[in-house]
Amino acid sequence: MLYAHEGIDGEPPRPVSFRTVRYKGGTGFPLKRQVWGELNYALQGIAQISIEGVRFLSPPQYAIWIPPGFEHDASNPQDVLYVTTHVAAELCADLPQQPCTLDLSALLKAVLADFDRRGIRHPRTPEDLRLAMVIVDQVRAAPYFAQYLPITADLLLGPILSQLQQQPGDKRSAAEWASRVGTTERTLSRRCQEVLGMSFNDWRQRLRLLTALALLDEGESVHQVAERLGYSNPSAFIAMFRRLTGVSPSQMRKRA
Repeated sequence: MLYAHEGIDGEPPRPVSFRTVRYKGGTGFPLKRQVWGELNYALQGIAQISIEGVRFLSPPQYAIWIPPGFEHDASNPQDVLYVTTHVAAELCADLPQQPCTLDLSALLKAVLADFDRRGIRHPRTPEDLRLAMVIVDQVRAAPYFAQYLPITADLLLGPILSQLQQQPGDKRSAAEWASRVGTTERTLSRRCQEVLGMSFNDWRQRLRLLTALALLDEGESVHQVAERLGYSNPSAFIAMFRRLTGVSPSQMRKRA
């Protein structure tokens, strides 16, 4: 059975609706199943959503897409500035049919920012309705992958990714890893794109971010986390963290 719930401001999407809200750390959202699609995008912090028992994470560069009918709930350990977009079911037929992580375009972000700046939650005018359909078009065209940090049992990549998960601070280059498993850097890079949908360095950076979030939650200092993740100095680690989350590690910790 599908539940419409209240929608944004108590209204279902006609055909799209929007909301930008800052949620305090520790906020939880009950399990629900909706008749419309939902795009979740964190402007700051890390969005965490469980969809049919699978945990999805997305820093600010990415969004989580939930097609109609998928049961999901959410919790945010830290503060998060969060954009939710509801898309009417009739517009979801040619959008991704499985929950996934989307790589957001600058155009999609700009339209959402414009609606937020003008306080638009339910587009009414012909001009705003046309802008709303641009968002739907951008979701349709967006590169997507199953999860923020995909894992694979691929015979070439599996052992490398497993070792990096055990030692996320390992600084060996893609060329060094390729040599270690008896292949070329070009072959390793091509396999990463084919299997993971991203480069080797992008995957490793995402692993480091998620590891950093866990270590910071455990109370380790920024200096300790930077050292454990193989950064030559805390400044380089802080720059990476800010680029991927929109805030510094200290800011995230204070908000939590």
